[in-house]
Amino acid sequence: MNRKNLLGTVSLILIGIVFGAVLVSGFGWVRPSYADVQIGADKAPVVNLDPQAAAFNNAFIEAAEKVTPSIVQITVVTTVKNKLPEEFHFFFPFKDDIPREQQGGGSGIIISEDGYILTNNHVVEDAKQVTVTLHDKREFEAEIVGTDPLTDLAVIKIDAKDLPAAYLGDSDNIKVGQWVMAIGNPLSLASTVTAGIISAKSRNINIIRDQYAIENFIQTDAAINPGNSGGALVDLNGAVIGVNSAIATDGITQRYIGYGFAIPINLAKAVARDLIANGKVSRGYIGVQISELDAQTAKAIGLDEPKGVLIQDIVKGGAAEKADIKQGDVILKIDEKEVNVPSELQSYVASKRAGDEVKLTLYRDGKKIERYVKLKARDEDASDNVKTSDKGKSKGKIDKKEIKFDNVGMTVRNMTEEELKEYKVDNGVLVTEVKNFSKAYNQRIIKGVVITEADKKPVKTVSELEEIFNDNKGKAVLLKLVDSQGNSRLVGLEIPEEE
Repeated sequence: MNRKNLLGTVSLILIGIVFGAVLVSGFGWVRPSYADVQIGADKAPVVNLDPQAAAFNNAFIEAAEKVTPSIVQITVVTTVKNKLPEEFHFFFPFKDDIPREQQGGGSGIIISEDGYILTNNHVVEDAKQVTVTLHDKREFEAEIVGTDPLTDLAVIKIDAKDLPAAYLGDSDNIKVGQWVMAIGNPLSLASTVTAGIISAKSRNINIIRDQYAIENFIQTDAAINPGNSGGALVDLNGAVIGVNSAIATDGITQRYIGYGFAIPINLAKAVARDLIANGKVSRGYIGVQISELDAQTAKAIGLDEPKGVLIQDIVKGGAAEKADIKQGDVILKIDEKEVNVPSELQSYVASKRAGDEVKLTLYRDGKKIERYVKLKARDEDASDNVKTSDKGKSKGKIDKKEIKFDNVGMTVRNMTEEELKEYKVDNGVLVTEVKNFSKAYNQRIIKGVVITEADKKPVKTVSELEEIFNDNKGKAVLLKLVDSQGNSRLVGLEIPEEE
């Protein structure tokens, strides 16, 4: 091989080596060693957290670490009945309901070192077996100590010692906008922590179907789902301020859609003490039926603004009747605590026991007065019937006269003797029509109710009602309404000035 050919060959080999190296490295065919691998930016974090933000972040961490061991998972076994499909009814005509066992559960809060656990009534209701799983994964069979369906609370007990009891705070001091965490076991995911704020207080969402139900929920946007029931709502100090109980759902999947509701811990503490000591709640009652006070009714009563709760009726033989409390009184305070919605009053009274005394500050006939009431147990009431004031009987034949009050949007007529007997009233005029979205409509005055009083005066004829309305133009008139079931309520109706 001559020199020229040799140089050409060497040149081609060198070019191939260089070209090959370029191709291999360019297409990633040569892997770096483990020590040479670098990922992420080689510098400090993007944001340097200032001390205040770091402290805020650490508050969540510390509260979660302290409280989570106090939250347990509860598993229950209940017996339910399933209806057979219709095609099987021919073969099993007497077995429409087939019992079967069903498993469910929720969460609970350890409230004592010796094994008492607070949860929801609906978590353990009708359970034939209750199992508690602690944060450290130990399992215990539990017994139901007592339940209180009116507040949806229950206490169960496990045989254990030296448990991490939660610190129970003061729910009276919570504020809307305050940061909170919900800790529980949603969707069977143990020890889950979510965060949000208190969205509202004193919510009544009508989920407890009982006329004596006590609902005064804390509303939060901390995520709560099935399984969270009975878990803790916790502030950033690590104090339990509520027992998670209900969620707003989409009605289809039953999943959380933005808001959850918790029972205030002050109410829960009072119920838990009674259940542990007695196995049941010895709750005291004032013996009144109450409603929220709206602007028109407040005006009719003489209040400058709608503060307090209105006493609609008095229970016969109840504590209120004996303490000279009357229908139409407005409760402004109980033991110096202002109350502006029924749930606030109910929750406070529910924290007391039968035999306790409370002081009520009332508004009556333009004055503030005070009454001391010794609370009575519900079964001590002489009757659950509502006390009605004596009314003068109308005499003689009643003409069937009807008047249409266009300015308030309702029509009323005189009543026959038979109708008076049917409604069990001695006097009154019957509402026969209410115009949609009128003043009467907005005050929930409906067709078929009887107006027995106006401006605290008995009404026997529509002419008397018309006279009272004419004398109070530009003002609000307090009406007493009675429905066909004998239930009465007070409502204010603003009478417009003549145009």
